[in-house]
This record gives sequence, C-alpha cells and structure tokens, in this order.
Amino acid sequence: MYQPRWLLIVCLLFSALTCKAEGDDNVPKNDTLQVGVYVHVDRAYYEGDSIPNVRLHTFYRYPPMVFKNEKERERYNRMVKNIKYVFPYAQLVRTTLIETHDYLATLPDEKRKKQHIALVEKGIKEQYTPVVRKLSRSQGKLLVKLIDRECGQTSYEMVRAFLGPLKASIYQVMAGLFGNSLTKHYDPEGDDKFTERIVRMVESGQI
Repeated sequence: MYQPRWLLIVCLLFSALTCKAEGDDNVPKNDTLQVGVYVHVDRAYYEGDSIPNVRLHTFYRYPPMVFKNEKERERYNRMVKNIKYVFPYAQLVRTTLIETHDYLATLPDEKRKKQHIALVEKGIKEQYTPVVRKLSRSQGKLLVKLIDRECGQTSYEMVRAFLGPLKASIYQVMAGLFGNSLTKHYDPEGDDKFTERIVRMVESGQI
C-alpha cells in the first residue's frame, strides 16, 4: 500500500546519513555469548575472580489473555505482529534524534545545519522508501504513537523543530488525508493501555 511522504519523514527523519540500526556486525560468528564481568575484591571469598555479570530485562507479569472469540484472538495476534514490526523504527527515531541533535550542535551556523538536514532528508527517502511503502494504514498510526512514546514529543513537534512550521503543517494536512495525525499523543494509562502491555512484553522478550 502506498504511503504518503509525511510518513517517510516522520519514520526516520532524524537518521544521520552514516547511521545504521544496530545489526549483527558485532555479534560473534559462533554460538558464544559475550557478557560483562565483575571482578570480585572480597578477600574472604573470590578475590580477583572474574564473575559473569548479566543484566536481565524487566519481567512483566500480567493476567493471562482471555478472548471472547477467535476474531478477538486474531486481532490481538495482529497487534502483536504490528508492534514487533514498527517498534524498532520508533526506537531508531529516538536514538538518532539524540545523535542528530548533538551533531547539529557542532555545526558553526544555520546554513550548515540546513544543508545537513537537507542531505539527511534526501538520504532517508532513498534508503527507506521501500520499507515505509509496505506499512499499512494501521501500522502508520501505531508508529506515530510509538514515536511519541519513545521520544516524549509528537511527530508534529519534531518535524516542526527540524524542518520548520510550514513543512510541519503541510505534513499534518497530508497525514489527515490518510486518516492519521502527527499530533497524536501516546496514552499508556488510557487509550493505549493495551498497546503498552504488548510493547513492554516485546521489550522484555516475553513475546
């Protein structure tokens, strides 16, 4: 399904041209798992010993899911699938938002900053258009909310900050044409309570 340009910009607006998502480059090419170590200094027990130090994800405990019918179960499975698909993009936006903001702070003037942002925008279109075009309308709406969850500000606020109020307004209008809104807030205690449960379990590796 074709997705409008606004979703492409929102999805990965803040990716630096040389930045890529964390992949398998640093993963050993065998079955060995690298972990941190803690060197014990207690002379009475393990002085000088290197003890494996593994930090585990938070484990969330929720009541078992109860479905009224098979249709409800399918809806839940579809939501889990959608969150697993788009959540990494929301996390990438958060990471690269910080990195790009820090990099722009090193540039000497507004002209250089605008040039860099223009290059970033061009690189995003070339690299991620095929990915974003595959998103369904429901996945696009979910992504907008998850970006707000991860970044603490709406997609509209971020586009406005980096591209200016005019482009932010244009993208907001375009989003509206496709039944979406860049001003949507994530509400983990209200409308998005069920989504938050799934996101937390995805983060912890429980589902």
